[in-house]
Amino acid sequence: MTVFEGTFTQTESLRFAIVIGRFNDLVVGKLLEGCQDCLKRHGVNIDPHGDQVDFYWVPGCFEIPLVARQAALSRRYDAVICLGAVIRGQTPHFDFVAGEVSKGIAAAAFQTGVPVIFGVVTTDTMQQALERAGIKSNLGWNYGMSALEMGSLMRQVNGLGANSYGQLAAASASVISGEANRAIAPDVSSNQTV
Repeated sequence: MTVFEGTFTQTESLRFAIVIGRFNDLVVGKLLEGCQDCLKRHGVNIDPHGDQVDFYWVPGCFEIPLVARQAALSRRYDAVICLGAVIRGQTPHFDFVAGEVSKGIAAAAFQTGVPVIFGVVTTDTMQQALERAGIKSNLGWNYGMSALEMGSLMRQVNGLGANSYGQLAAASASVISGEANRAIAPDVSSNQTV
């Protein structure tokens, strides 16, 4: 059997989208710095005018999944990194936003086949959020590492057995269009017996 594992080298051809929620920008700005530092130290050109990283700014975390999905659907990126912070308040707003963001980010990855990295800090207090964004350690670095690893891993997975994947894609397309149902079910419109 073969072992497939992402790497953190040969990053020159990898492309990333970073979707950033502006709300709680004190925390999110630090996460972005950590993520950029990680990518840069692994050979990725993080210049917004370069050709490896595009930055998408959205108002808050709730808007992240929509933009992440669209970025993944574009097929321009090896991974999409979602950065944001949802901090519990005195209302149930936290539960709704945190839950929907996590489901939306997961759905974007499943629907597109592109790694979509969950880099949204969800904490009870601002202090906890700041600790995760640089006071103790910067989780932005971890999110960058996840994107590097998953981007390189998916290149390996997608490059493996192109014919097998092509056949699988064709089979999926025929199921969607209904051709598979016609192939499985006999044509009862003719006068033939089965």
